[in-house]
Amino acid sequence: MRIGEIKGVGEKTEALFGKLHITTTRELIQFFPRAYDHFEKEITLGEAVSGQLCSIQAVIMSHSFTNKRMKNISVQSFVAVDARGDKFRVTFFNMPYLKNTLKFGVKYVFRGSLQVKGQAYVMDHPKMYSPEEYDTLRDTLQPIYPLTKGLTNTTMRKSVKKALEAEKRFLSEDMLHFCFPAERYQDSYEFAVTQMHFPDTYELLAQARDRLVYQEFFLFLLKMRLLKDTSKQVDNAFPMVETAQVKRLMEQLPYRLTKDQLQVYSEIIADMTGPYAMSRLVQGDVGSGKTILAFLAMLLATTNGYQSAIMAPTEVLATQHFENFCQMNETYQLGLNIRLLTGSVTAKNKKEIYRQIEEGTCQMVVGTHALIQEPVAFQKLALVVTDEQHRFGVKQRMHFSDKGLTPHILVMSATPIPRTLAMILYGDMNLSVIHQMPVGRKPIKNCVVDESFRQNAYQFMKKQIAQGHQVYVICPMVEEGELEGLENVNDYAKKLRGEFPESVRIASLHGKMKPADKNRMMQEFGAGNIDILVSTTVVEVGVNVPNATVMMVENAERFGLAQLHQLRGRVGRGDAQSYCIFMSDAKKKEITDRLKVLEKSNDGFEIAGQDMKRRGPGDLFGFRQSGALYFQLGDIYNDSELLKQAEEDVTKLLSDDPELMRPEHVLLKSYLEQDDQISVDFRSI
Repeated sequence: MRIGEIKGVGEKTEALFGKLHITTTRELIQFFPRAYDHFEKEITLGEAVSGQLCSIQAVIMSHSFTNKRMKNISVQSFVAVDARGDKFRVTFFNMPYLKNTLKFGVKYVFRGSLQVKGQAYVMDHPKMYSPEEYDTLRDTLQPIYPLTKGLTNTTMRKSVKKALEAEKRFLSEDMLHFCFPAERYQDSYEFAVTQMHFPDTYELLAQARDRLVYQEFFLFLLKMRLLKDTSKQVDNAFPMVETAQVKRLMEQLPYRLTKDQLQVYSEIIADMTGPYAMSRLVQGDVGSGKTILAFLAMLLATTNGYQSAIMAPTEVLATQHFENFCQMNETYQLGLNIRLLTGSVTAKNKKEIYRQIEEGTCQMVVGTHALIQEPVAFQKLALVVTDEQHRFGVKQRMHFSDKGLTPHILVMSATPIPRTLAMILYGDMNLSVIHQMPVGRKPIKNCVVDESFRQNAYQFMKKQIAQGHQVYVICPMVEEGELEGLENVNDYAKKLRGEFPESVRIASLHGKMKPADKNRMMQEFGAGNIDILVSTTVVEVGVNVPNATVMMVENAERFGLAQLHQLRGRVGRGDAQSYCIFMSDAKKKEITDRLKVLEKSNDGFEIAGQDMKRRGPGDLFGFRQSGALYFQLGDIYNDSELLKQAEEDVTKLLSDDPELMRPEHVLLKSYLEQDDQISVDFRSI
């Protein structure tokens, strides 16, 4: 059912839903909340804690209303009195019509953050309810959705309720009802989806989420196993020998490879010269030296008379690889023909690149998913390298196999996944790990701070900029309205311009920008033409900027530890000391303790292990970890036990019914054949 067919959803609202990639009622009910608002019981001023959200029933004092103008904003305020006779001042901004809508002497419930300033209580921009309205909300959990500007939570909630009614039949078709072992989740799919949107209690919400995450992992792993028998090795169709040119390049490099790099390189060489096609995952922190290993492997393929390709998730990263490869090609006079193939390459240039690839005169291709989505015909493609975030796995290899090719596969990941999970997620791949960082790299200095440190942070950033360095600021959202109470890139960049001198060059970057604009912005930052880059997590796979020495992450409590660790890997790339500031207004001790893990360690694998042990806000309300795989709800760190359960159950299911031929598995098999569970997800945040 089209989203526009929901009663109350007109063309304008339908277009707003489209911005969130929601076009049908089925997509809407699978678009889950990011947080839940618990409407607590009303309290008096004497019971309130400064800085915390609370609800206070009070009466507006007559004749206390004032309307002032300060610079470019108007300020409306009045005094309210609670049941015990204590007073507090309520302030709104740019709402001059309030005087005509407020009823003085009448009770309201004011819900917001109460602040104590000296001897006075103040509450800025609270939400106001009549006592009757609040009665219906008290002790309920109301969903908060990721929004786009113009779309409200009220509209989302009403639309979801209608969509749930419209999709009753779909929700009742529970494909896993007969697949789950008896001891697993017996709640129906309909129950779980409904509770995810409108939970009765926190306990039922957690229960529903676990049910859906388990299903997500179960289906993913099942389709992986059905697509390919992971125990089957593929013969090496492109046998190679070590060549003098590769060894000569290693000797000419201005640095020595670390012990870990040499070990991984020897494992790659053994694969490519061995009897079976390579299928290897190389894990290592940002800056640990994975890219040079990829280039050496690609050069080995070239010097054996074959072609190679490297795929990156974004044009920004693809362009960086291309420029780095071209620089090495020129510096060491390798005589290679390296081409860049991305979606923004002109049709004329693409045609020429296709010709060179097909004729075999182009030995190395750097690109995005355009490499597998467009009609590229390789002459002798012997090696495919994929970089960051996305699993180039079974299905993509089958894509090349259909053309008569079985290339070596090398996956490079900066996401530190503990071995136990990596063996589940990448069961058909051999695993290599780079623990060491290059010699001379200074450890990043980290601090976890609250809002009171903000001005100190800005002063520190000014000093770093005065010394000629650059700064990243990470915000969780792109624009206002996506999620309440969080910093967004567009507004934050404007705010910083009011905090810093005009001479400080500030720009913003996010995943909704056109690829050409993102490339241009990162190139400008890399060239030193931007002092502060305000960005979403898209910079995780940004260009290498050795001059950037400060990374400040806003709302740090909303990210997983592994993702924060990857973000700070954007600094510390040069000779200067670098710093990472994690800004958080979280009051709960378990959340601040979780973040302080980052102060104590720069080791990605240790941090990943902590992420598995500590179920922070990411378990229900946080932002999905970026990294190896994209799941709608599941997080491989927070939900590691569910992932292990799903793997055990998939193994048992296929041992009992390898082809899913039993009657109770027919619906499941039909779904797997229709749904593309394993795909490269190249969307950037």
